[in-house]
Amino acid sequence: MRKIFLFMMVSLDGYFEGENHDLSWHNVDAEFNDFAHKQNNGLDTILFGRRTYELMAGYWPTPEGMRDDTETAKWMDTARKVVASEPFTPVWNNTTVVSEDVIGKIAKLKQEAGTDIVLLGSNMLCVSLMEAGLIDEFRLMYNPVAIGKGTPLFAGLSKPFKFDLLHSRAFTSGNTLLTYAGKRV
Repeated sequence: MRKIFLFMMVSLDGYFEGENHDLSWHNVDAEFNDFAHKQNNGLDTILFGRRTYELMAGYWPTPEGMRDDTETAKWMDTARKVVASEPFTPVWNNTTVVSEDVIGKIAKLKQEAGTDIVLLGSNMLCVSLMEAGLIDEFRLMYNPVAIGKGTPLFAGLSKPFKFDLLHSRAFTSGNTLLTYAGKRV
């Protein structure tokens, strides 16, 4: 069975995005990009909520995205993209919009042949999948910055979750990747 893992950048004060969906505080360098490229090589599907999809679709398939990180831009463009959203017409190739029975359809997606699946950003989708027991691994990249305001990680979670640390990695930039398995308490 394929695994679903969450990958999320997080500020030290617990936010995954700043006010007005600001991500400018993300600490990205060559070492991070190398990590991301290796991580992406084991994946064929990306899960998004609509807002995250629109942010990514507005950046990665553009000349700026290609210039900033060609390898990730190409991977993002060719990967299968599944968006949990009300119906809309996708602007990015290889995109499927799931509007009904999102949990059931994502559970079926895990059963399909293929490599692992990554959930990027999309806090509301993350919380829904956590509560349904569909996220196998949580990869949280803590950035050495406090932003003061924004959207807290796991905002809206209705029940406590316990996390078991699987491994950690410190980056020279000060970022720290903490990888957890999680389960409902």
